[in-house]
Amino acid sequence: QVQLVESGGGLVQAGGSLRLSCAASGRTFSIYGWFRQAPGKEREFVAAIRYSGGSTYYADSVKGRFSISRDNGKNTVYLQMNSLKPEDTAVYYCAGRTDPWIGRSPDNYRYWGQGTQVTVAA
Repeated sequence: QVQLVESGGGLVQAGGSLRLSCAASGRTFSIYGWFRQAPGKEREFVAAIRYSGGSTYYADSVKGRFSISRDNGKNTVYLQMNSLKPEDTAVYYCAGRTDPWIGRSPDNYRYWGQGTQVTVAA
């Protein structure tokens, strides 16, 4: 059974940091992505990483503040979030893609975790 399980969300003050984890089981993916969805908004791309080689990709809104990484031995992907802003508040989802091309649309990913809430207080 393929599973993606996120953890690490919580409440943090503006300017603070959080690290999200996404533990995958059942298979490895070519691409791992992080998306987020705020209330009343569409799910949006945050970052992605190529499992082989480790190339990374970011949304402009998080570039320079967030960092995506992976631990191949643990089949786990991380999202380090620094300098958090209230507008970063959302449910954050981990997603897996089997094709080897980076996708920035939720439609590009078939496998999803359950999400973890991140709340940034002003």
